[in-house]
Amino acid sequence: MKKLFILLAIVFSGQLAIAQEGVPVYLDYLTDNYYLLHPSMAGAAACGKVRGTVRQQWFDQEDAPNLQTLSFNTGIGENSGIGAILFNDKNGYHSQTGAYLSYAYHLQIGGGFEDLNRISFGMSAGLVQSRLDESDFNLADFDPIITGVLRSDSYFNVDIGMSYFYKEFYAHFTVKNALFQNREIYSEGFESTNQRRYVATVGYLFAPRNSDWQWEPSVLYQRTDRTGEQFMDI
Repeated sequence: MKKLFILLAIVFSGQLAIAQEGVPVYLDYLTDNYYLLHPSMAGAAACGKVRGTVRQQWFDQEDAPNLQTLSFNTGIGENSGIGAILFNDKNGYHSQTGAYLSYAYHLQIGGGFEDLNRISFGMSAGLVQSRLDESDFNLADFDPIITGVLRSDSYFNVDIGMSYFYKEFYAHFTVKNALFQNREIYSEGFESTNQRRYVATVGYLFAPRNSDWQWEPSVLYQRTDRTGEQFMDI
């Protein structure tokens, strides 16, 4: 049976100016890859998944935002799942590279596998290297904080989250960058620049019988802790 997949995304959002914390949230999760956002989705499917995404914004602009991700997740045993994410992100003078390892536990709370009614809990632990390239900055315009070199700093952080599935309905909630961490290249050690982020997703799959069409409306909401910025994808 041939299937036609149409993605309609209405996005109400802006771009984070400095707070690149882990994998940036664009629309890559809509490529059947909610695991990029929610660690509780590791091993949630009936098969293992390998997903790669490449995102380039504003082709005619130098140093425009670009992101590459490679992820894998699969189930192990009856109730567990594991996964891994590699990513590389660049936005102007700021860039970051990182890796995450994930574990999730899936608990069936009613019915059988055919009557999906399940709650999942997951955690990802990752190491991220942030870089700030000041080599092209104008040193003649004196600023004591500018070094004129490529500065880098590595930090460890974790994401924790949970998911709930009931038949065609699903909901996810994740706290990203749950630990407070300093990135010295931005804060000089005076205060934490860690941007804890809250990400929530709800959706429903409409799959009428005897129809080639499926509809899956969803809403994603995220909020940053320190700045209070809010974003929504519909």
